[in-house]
Amino acid sequence: MRRYPPASTSAASSAATSATAAAKPARSDLSTLQTLLPYLWVYKWRVLAAMVCLIGAKAANIGVPVVMKKLIDQVSYKPDDPHALLILPLAALVTYGLLRLSMTVFTELREFLFARVTQRAVRTIALKVFRHLHALSLRFHLNRQTGGMTRDIERGTRGVGSLISYTLFNILPTLVEITLVLAYLVTHYDIWFSVITAVALFLYISFTITVTNWRTHFRRTMNELDSKANTKAIDSLINYETVKYFGNEEYEAQRYDEGLQSFETAAVKSQTSLSLLNTGQSLIIATAVTLILWRATQGVIDHKMTLGDLVLVNSFMLQLYVPLNFLGVIYREITQSLADIEKLFALLDQNREVADAPDAQPLATYGGAQVRFQHVQFSYEAKRQILFDVDFTIAAGTTTAVVGHSGSGKSTLSRLLYRFYEVNAGAITIDGQDLRAVTQDSLRHAIGIVPQDTVLFNDTIEYNIAYGKPGSSKDDIIAAAKAASIHDFIESLPDGYGSMVGERGLKLSGGEKQRVAIARTLLKNPAILIFDEATSALDSRAEQAIQAQLKEIAKSRTTLVIAHRLSTVADAQQILVLDHGRIVERGTHQSLLALDGMYAQMWQRQQARADEEQAASDAGAEVADAAQ
Repeated sequence: MRRYPPASTSAASSAATSATAAAKPARSDLSTLQTLLPYLWVYKWRVLAAMVCLIGAKAANIGVPVVMKKLIDQVSYKPDDPHALLILPLAALVTYGLLRLSMTVFTELREFLFARVTQRAVRTIALKVFRHLHALSLRFHLNRQTGGMTRDIERGTRGVGSLISYTLFNILPTLVEITLVLAYLVTHYDIWFSVITAVALFLYISFTITVTNWRTHFRRTMNELDSKANTKAIDSLINYETVKYFGNEEYEAQRYDEGLQSFETAAVKSQTSLSLLNTGQSLIIATAVTLILWRATQGVIDHKMTLGDLVLVNSFMLQLYVPLNFLGVIYREITQSLADIEKLFALLDQNREVADAPDAQPLATYGGAQVRFQHVQFSYEAKRQILFDVDFTIAAGTTTAVVGHSGSGKSTLSRLLYRFYEVNAGAITIDGQDLRAVTQDSLRHAIGIVPQDTVLFNDTIEYNIAYGKPGSSKDDIIAAAKAASIHDFIESLPDGYGSMVGERGLKLSGGEKQRVAIARTLLKNPAILIFDEATSALDSRAEQAIQAQLKEIAKSRTTLVIAHRLSTVADAQQILVLDHGRIVERGTHQSLLALDGMYAQMWQRQQARADEEQAASDAGAEVADAAQ
């Protein structure tokens, strides 16, 4: 038999996971690159072919000044035969043209070969992050900041493409070119040309990397402040109605401006340090080029070098230092991309608090779906326990209701049944199968829920109902809507089932949203149903109509009803009374009333309140009649 950790172990594990996540050091650039490389190596033959094209393009690029030197030297040469002036440069001219063409062909071929590698890597990583976020526990999503997280994903996926582009199309070609130029200078000219070039390159690259690394923290600060400002903006816009209720538009604008002001300060510091970087780079380049040209000019004067050599050395310097002039920008973009990718991969590093066991099997229901909570204990935080020794069984095809005061732990039962969290002790089984031994996907396919707080996608009503079972026919969607008593309302809308519901369904009333949620769950047709205050947003008439439908639907299904209004669960085969995480009473409606305990007191209070509301309604009707 499979053994699971006791409460203390599981709670400690949860606390340790949170502590580890909080204390986890930032990724190094090397580890970020190591994580990225496997995504590129999937197309290793394309990568290798692109590298060959890169070397070919740079070899052709180096060959152009060499051929130009020969062309100048040949034109400068005065042969006895005048026709030689036309014949001698011809081969050099043809070679020059072919090298120019081959340089472009190799470059474009390299980009063509690597385009799929880059885009597939971006797509694969983005999809993996998206899947991973959906696989993370509810605890993570309750603590996340949506605005900042979406910015991190957006910048990270863009950073993958930027990193590949800058590295492959700028840094690597420049390194190859530096190697070829230094090799040519060493083998053909005075050693001072190579020394000046190498020292200048060393100083330039060292200065660039040092200053850019110093500047990186400015960029990271900008990213953090940008994410925070964006989080505040999105949170404020999502809660638009709340802002309007309290007239806090200016307060929200001030909060957003505080973030923008901090971002502005960091951006100014970043730009100032960039100016310092550019000035230092220009000084190194100008000094090196001046020294190189002085040595070349002196060589021509001393007849140790030809005019072609002077042109060649000057061309080499231009070819080297023009791309190097952008090294600071490129290196900055690379470090920025690495910082952005680091945040993206940090999301992948988030621990899956609830994961399938290696040998997890699909949930199997054998002609029913008996749900059993076996001495379950649970706490969201180690210091605050929510459920204490909760033990009950919902027989297959029956309805069990859970009632109690707010905060007693009722909704926690549905979250545990969906396995959004692991129990600290005890077990939850369906037809004898421990939820920790089955796959989460199969478990959640077997359960349907109508939550108290219904959130809809910003799409059509048809889409939101069909979300219960993607790919359903229009007839099935309409049948589900009719069963949820919302079909007539939908038909009365100008666009019918094509009507947009707005962000989080804000265009619909609370009752309309709940009926859409009921229709969505009915369309899913699960073996187990959970109604978590499913009719709390409905008026009495609509509630009575839907309650009749829900009772009919629940007849053939195992149903857990979490309710506040006791009148809605009076027909349940079993009623559990939960108080401070413990089951204090259980039985049918009549037996609990006869017990004259907590349930009976709740019933009497609700009946008295209902009588008062009815009396007030009758009095209002009498006043209206008298007025007529």
